Amino acid sequence: MKKTITAILLLSGIILSAQSTTSVEKQMFKANLLITPGLEYEVGLTENSTLDFRLGTGLLYVETNGEGEYGVFLTFEAAYRYYYNFEKRANKGKNTSGNSANYVAMTTFFAPGDPILGDLDADIDYIGQLAPVWGFQRTYNSGFNLGLELGVGYAFDEDDNFIVPVVNFRLGWAFGR
Repeated sequence: MKKTITAILLLSGIILSAQSTTSVEKQMFKANLLITPGLEYEVGLTENSTLDFRLGTGLLYVETNGEGEYGVFLTFEAAYRYYYNFEKRANKGKNTSGNSANYVAMTTFFAPGDPILGDLDADIDYIGQLAPVWGFQRTYNSGFNLGLELGVGYAFDEDDNFIVPVVNFRLGWAFGR
């Protein structure tokens, strides 16, 4: 009986430690599927920070004089993320694997001026953006991954610069964690 109880406790400890970590993953590859499809690679730098790179698409909708136009653009994004609540989540028994935590980040964004789909006439060669954001990411045991980022950014093209709201919502799957 003692051996059975010891074995159960040992196995449950191994299972719990496999599901919960209090530091970032060394690397994660993600495929984002809905709204703005793309491929994402996140690599751990320190115990709480990562670099995140994304090659994907972005959607822009503009309405002028009651006429709406949209464009889907190829995009490249990079971000430095600092995850700040691993310990708090782990202490509450919540999942932290797959970088399931909240973060603050500095994000960059670049897109060429011509859309690959849509009727938006951009009349620019490129657009870039730099933005501080707050976000969260959750990765579930199935690999299902979701994330949200909110912030205010400084955007620019060859002719102008302006302040823009930043809202990034991603749904997809994480691999190789």
